[in-house]
Amino acid sequence: MPFTVGCARMIRCLILTIGVILSVSSLGVAEPSAHFHHLHLNTTDPAAAIKFYTSKFDCEQRHFLDHDAVWTQQSWLLFTKVKSAPPWQLTSAIWHFGWGAEDMKAEYEKQIGSGTKFFTPLTDISDILGGTSTGRFFYAYVETPDHGLVELNTANHHRFGHLHLFSEDPVAAGEWYAKHFGITLRNSTREPRFYRDHQIAPSASFIMDNVNFIIYPIQYSRKAYANQWGGQTEMSSTKGRVVDHIAFSVDDVSATMARLRAEGVKILEPTFIEGPDYIRIELVPRMNTN
Repeated sequence: MPFTVGCARMIRCLILTIGVILSVSSLGVAEPSAHFHHLHLNTTDPAAAIKFYTSKFDCEQRHFLDHDAVWTQQSWLLFTKVKSAPPWQLTSAIWHFGWGAEDMKAEYEKQIGSGTKFFTPLTDISDILGGTSTGRFFYAYVETPDHGLVELNTANHHRFGHLHLFSEDPVAAGEWYAKHFGITLRNSTREPRFYRDHQIAPSASFIMDNVNFIIYPIQYSRKAYANQWGGQTEMSSTKGRVVDHIAFSVDDVSATMARLRAEGVKILEPTFIEGPDYIRIELVPRMNTN
């Protein structure tokens, strides 16, 4: 992904990617018992996918409802076996998800040594923190066996830490989550901004449990990944893609679905709703392990 020198006023928005919160604005609380539960991925080989994630990142193999799955601190990665490779192009609401690393240089060398493939190699973008010194902040994009995108970035932890989304209207998308699931928006801005020739705002972010949701404008993808759009103008549904949907756990699924229906949220299936930009969201009962 190409980068050029950006200006300091745009740094605040980019720092969202490493979970640094600089300002807070809150909206009404609708469902404070909602929690992040899982990412659901499509794969041609669930066993190989599980082996990949558990060997590359801080997570472990467990069983979820009698199915092999991945448990990562407070969240699940669940898998559905599909006959053919799922679409992976970055034209949907889900851009990537990622883990932190206290020492990115060491982590990158470890990953290279274990045969990890990268879409984007170790990249120093310390200038997003201000100043001219280097070596403070790095990222790299890992390629999963199904061509999914996983980010590793400098952080004060090495856990599963963030989900990065695209939206036609990031602020409206953030407000949708705040209204319907009782989260607190952070760093919501409607001011158009560009960093290194890529549009990174309007933008919004929020934290659900230990997962930082960051929402960027889809214009970023349309420029950075122009060759993946192939004349497509509208964002794709997440259904059937590498990351098929996300899931939130709630205390009472039936009551929450009834409330969301009354609030005008689109119901896709008995426990599935459609969120902003055609993202599929599943509601599951809250259990001891979230």
